[in-house]
Amino acid sequence: MQMASVNTTAPEAVVVRFAGDSGDGMQLTGGQFTLSTALAGNDLATFPDFPAEIRAPQGTLFGVSAFQINFGSTAIETAGDAPDVLVAMNPAALKVNLAALKPGGLIIADTGEFTKRNLDKAKYDTNPLEDGSLAKWDVLAFDISALTMESVKPFGLGNKEALRCKNMWTLGLALWMFDRPRDPIHQWLKGKFAKAPELAEANIAALDAGHAYGETAEISGPLKQVHVDPVASEPGLYRTITGAESISLGLVAGAQLAKLPMFFGGYPITPASAILHHLARLKEFDVQTFQAEDEIAAICSAIGASYAGQLGVTSSSGPGIALKGEAMGLAIMTELPLVIVNSQRGGPSTGLPTKTEQSDLYQAVYGRNGDAPMPVIAARSPADAFECAIEACRIAVQYMTPVMLLTDGYIANAAEPWKVPDPASYKPFPVTFLTEKNDGENLLPYARDEKGARPWIKPGTPGLMHRIGGIEKAQGTGHIDYSPANHQAMTDARKAKIDNIDVPDQDVCLGNTTGKLVLVGWGSTYGPIHQAVRRARKKGLDVSHVHVRNVWPLPKNLGPLLKGFDNVLVPEMNTGQFKTVLRDQYLVDAQPLTKTSGQPFAIAEIEAAIAKFFDGVPGNEGGEVEVNETQLPSPEAINP
Repeated sequence: MQMASVNTTAPEAVVVRFAGDSGDGMQLTGGQFTLSTALAGNDLATFPDFPAEIRAPQGTLFGVSAFQINFGSTAIETAGDAPDVLVAMNPAALKVNLAALKPGGLIIADTGEFTKRNLDKAKYDTNPLEDGSLAKWDVLAFDISALTMESVKPFGLGNKEALRCKNMWTLGLALWMFDRPRDPIHQWLKGKFAKAPELAEANIAALDAGHAYGETAEISGPLKQVHVDPVASEPGLYRTITGAESISLGLVAGAQLAKLPMFFGGYPITPASAILHHLARLKEFDVQTFQAEDEIAAICSAIGASYAGQLGVTSSSGPGIALKGEAMGLAIMTELPLVIVNSQRGGPSTGLPTKTEQSDLYQAVYGRNGDAPMPVIAARSPADAFECAIEACRIAVQYMTPVMLLTDGYIANAAEPWKVPDPASYKPFPVTFLTEKNDGENLLPYARDEKGARPWIKPGTPGLMHRIGGIEKAQGTGHIDYSPANHQAMTDARKAKIDNIDVPDQDVCLGNTTGKLVLVGWGSTYGPIHQAVRRARKKGLDVSHVHVRNVWPLPKNLGPLLKGFDNVLVPEMNTGQFKTVLRDQYLVDAQPLTKTSGQPFAIAEIEAAIAKFFDGVPGNEGGEVEVNETQLPSPEAINP
């Protein structure tokens, strides 16, 4: 039998997108391919994309679920602009994702699903595998459904159960194509189906059959085995990590460094629910999790835990953060430590539950009644979320304040390799509780230390009975005090405490400290901005990249740094919120580059925006990025 050809030229990076019905297991397939890719030593970034509906009708355009992975032998910072390979498990998956595929890219399609009924559901008049419409791509089409059924026949599964193994057959073929080991997936399947070993064996058989098909198929042309070299990396222990996992581990690490038990009060909401799921499995680290009846109860329970001397943590997404607003004000007024994680999604209201956006910045910095300042930290990637969670814990306990940690749907669900840090490299910040009166015979629960923080007093400490609550407190004593002078003084004190938080000076991620143009980003825009600036600098353009982690208070050197550039461009997935903050704080003429389509920025979009500052055409810089229907196309765009 003729062996499939081997590609001897190792590419620097490859982008693969798995797409199918939301019941086809594409997220699971992508997750396991990610695991095998990490074990092969490649750098990687992933982007899961799935419908908001719990279960859209099978075979429809609305029901398509996709998982994209960009992996290579060089630094990978985004999930890639366009796939090199599209695995389409049915006609709808092909139609929704085809426009994203690079010209000359490879389509792998399951002909067993290209029935008249499924073609009709996908609004195809003719079969695209047969009508010549796919001529500009390589097409590898065969009956994956039938081949899967044949591979699992010895296990006596019914048709429905047998077809559920299709994703493993497809994964086996992908593992062969990119020279990936199967054994880790074998072990994972045995663990997943430990209580149903026949299902484990059937899935393993399907996986091996897909791998064997790649090895032995008499196919010339599109099916080639591609080897991607490992990325050069520092020695150490590595693992893949999602943003939700990273935040969970960072919160636990932060509580341990503060030498406090942690209480997490949460309520399920996409995409924040995964943090509750991960923390619930970490009880051995003195973590208590509580799924409350609603968002308000969740944050109030966390505030109660902080009052009792634990590190209170709560988590949500935009709609839930809105509901938590009054309780955030309570935490600010009572000056108790609290960490609030906001995994942003498209809004307003319930908006786009499974799409990504950065439109909660105003809400984080300004969105409470009264003058209620609160520190805000933004993670730039899944791995960075670990460090940001520790920093949020540190600020919360050292300054006796709630802190908001911003991520988004892209960071929460995406995965990347993470070098597990040495715990000894982190400096502990243990908490000291007040155990005796701090003013002779008197107790002053609102006395302030050099940081502006009030003492933390555990309720029930002998002789330290005190009053806290949402009504304005008198300086020092904490007695209720409505007087104008006191309210002015306490408002000023709370503001000064936040303004004077010690945050690191802002660095320049790439480029010079002065020049023609600087791109200022925050959050998950880091990857596409960094790659676009890198490409632009290779062309000789005078452009730099600054990425802000401490959104509030801002680094003290940020204003002078920005004023060293002729132009400031702020790419963000909203209508220009951080641009407004920078203009307000520093009176710099920051220009917005905005995108609110539920999609992350493509590198090419930011590259194009950079080029406009060097094209000699005045006044064409910045603005709103046009909706990129080839990136994550919508069914409405395909069939208006």
